[in-house]
Amino acid sequence: MQIAVLADESSWYFRDLARAAQARGHSCQRIDFSQIAGRVIGSQTQIDFGCSELTAADCVVVRSMPPGSLEQVVLRMDLLAGLEATGCLVVNPPKALECAVDKYLTTAKLAAGQIPVPDTVCCQTAGQALEWLAKLGDDVVVKPLFGAEGRGIVRVSDPDMGWRVFTTLERLQATIYLQRYIEHGGCDYRILILGSHVLGGMRRRSSSDFRTNVARQGVAEKHTPTEREMAWALQAASIVGAPFAGVDLMYDSHGELYVIEVNAVPGWQAFARVNTLDIATEFVIYLEDAWKR
Repeated sequence: MQIAVLADESSWYFRDLARAAQARGHSCQRIDFSQIAGRVIGSQTQIDFGCSELTAADCVVVRSMPPGSLEQVVLRMDLLAGLEATGCLVVNPPKALECAVDKYLTTAKLAAGQIPVPDTVCCQTAGQALEWLAKLGDDVVVKPLFGAEGRGIVRVSDPDMGWRVFTTLERLQATIYLQRYIEHGGCDYRILILGSHVLGGMRRRSSSDFRTNVARQGVAEKHTPTEREMAWALQAASIVGAPFAGVDLMYDSHGELYVIEVNAVPGWQAFARVNTLDIATEFVIYLEDAWKR
């Protein structure tokens, strides 16, 4: 197979995938998202990878979702959909990426699928956000609609601080995404899904920050998922349409379980370490089977 990986130049994940792909006899080439382009000449449509070493690919793996303008993001999704239409295997599919990158859309779809999620409000004015801060118990987590690795997430439990945060976001013309804060005891769980299988689980904990992300100094530990955790993670990934997904779960102080997020470009460096799994090889084997189908 010719595997193209959309990734940053410094991506550890590209290097890990390239190692696994080459060990199984496949070529693997890194592509920068900003370099792909589409062209329609006469009746022919073609996607250009912007790379002289690669003019076509059997599989495209999305390992980066760099920030960009609305036009750039729309074009990138159009190009991925165009590749998929030609028969190229795109993982994750563009529809799954579009859903998972949008926290509100993901939360709404999970709730519609009867998956428990925290009470959530997404609005556009500081006044609305202040009203909902009170209704959600004066303790919320404010998240960027598009974000990853815990960046830009703050906890607001004071109306005056809420006013400062919400008015700033309104002036920036940003949406204001609020979730009722869940007292989680400093830990949450990541379940990694590949195809229709659970690869395993990871517990993330922090004693100094309500955010448990490993990228924010959270500590990762091996976790054996329960039947319920596996069932909800598989269902959440299916709702989003992501064959490769990291599903984040959290228990509250009463033992109630919630799905917090579905990540369609999940990292696996810490996960592989604590589970002693070669995730990159598992992923390449999945690509082989999916490409044959």
